[in-house]
Amino acid sequence: MLSHVIPPPRGYTKVSNGLVRRSRLGSDAKILVMYVQGLPEDDRDKALSEHARALHFTGRRYQKAKTELVASGYLHEKRETVAGGRWRTVQVFSNFPLTDDQAARLRAGIPADGYELVSTAPAPSARFPTVGAPGGRVVGGLLPADEELGKNESHPPTEASGDEREGLEEASGESADEPSGEPSNEPSDEPPEGPPEGPSDESSEEPPAGPEVAVAERVLLSLRHEQRQLHLGVREARTLTGLAAEWLRRGVTAGDLRRALCSGLPVEGVRSAVGFLAHRLREKLPAAPESVPAPQPPPPPPALIACAGPGEEHMFRPHVPWATTCGPCHREEQRAFWADAQARADAAPEPPPWRERFAAVAADGAVSDTDAEVGAPGRSAP
Repeated sequence: MLSHVIPPPRGYTKVSNGLVRRSRLGSDAKILVMYVQGLPEDDRDKALSEHARALHFTGRRYQKAKTELVASGYLHEKRETVAGGRWRTVQVFSNFPLTDDQAARLRAGIPADGYELVSTAPAPSARFPTVGAPGGRVVGGLLPADEELGKNESHPPTEASGDEREGLEEASGESADEPSGEPSNEPSDEPPEGPPEGPSDESSEEPPAGPEVAVAERVLLSLRHEQRQLHLGVREARTLTGLAAEWLRRGVTAGDLRRALCSGLPVEGVRSAVGFLAHRLREKLPAAPESVPAPQPPPPPPALIACAGPGEEHMFRPHVPWATTCGPCHREEQRAFWADAQARADAAPEPPPWRERFAAVAADGAVSDTDAEVGAPGRSAP
């Protein structure tokens, strides 16, 4: 892609590369930030919805852009009570992400870290030629930039090569050897008064290596994506990794740890993210898991025995202690047994009908009664 860009001499808005390259902001949100930043100071005292209406951002389109600006820290809103029992919404809009603490300081009229307050001097008018004295810097989240006008600082300088570095060292050595006219201090045997040179603070603050410590540090640094009030720096997160790692050692997952730290925040907000998280990590530390006895090893499989069934000798493992045949031989025995029982049942004669059996039983009963009367004592034949 070939590009030809001519910077305008006047009437332009300076936009930071961080805003242009922020992937979480849509084009509508970026255009809204640049539009408000380029307005005169007298036209900024309006609600954000009115500025969006001037750009024809209404309805769902405006709500989506506003949600992205709030999530990224460019817009902060707070409802306040006014006289008469009414409410009003105060908006703090910036072209650089602000934390909740910085936005609160700006609403209270206290300079935030790295920012300046809104100037009270009269701003130049929008007429041409400009009438009025130039005003001071206005707050908008624009950090002081130490760059020259017209100089592009978007690309960092490349590191010097080995030959260039050697040449610079030689040049610095030669310049140091040149006489300066001042009396040189002879080296003494006494040790220097300052602290000895040692490793930097970052290396001394590194937590001990371990899987739980690494996961805990990632969880603490990711809290800013869930709650912007819990934004931690690298050094701040490393001071809490020991407490967070203890949660992981007690069986808590990374997702459960993140939910435990982000849920139920105070209504008035979090003043210090480090102190709040340290207190919550200590107070809500779950109990250590109870030691579970090691499971008993399974019993060994039964020994192989010889099958008592027909055929070649073969071995099998009995599923019950009294088994003497393997499965196929046992099924063959059962099949032969039931086949023989079925053959005997088929060969047996069918029983007589019930009427004949009833008549035979009745006849046998009558004969038995007659024999009893004939053989009874004290009776004579007629």
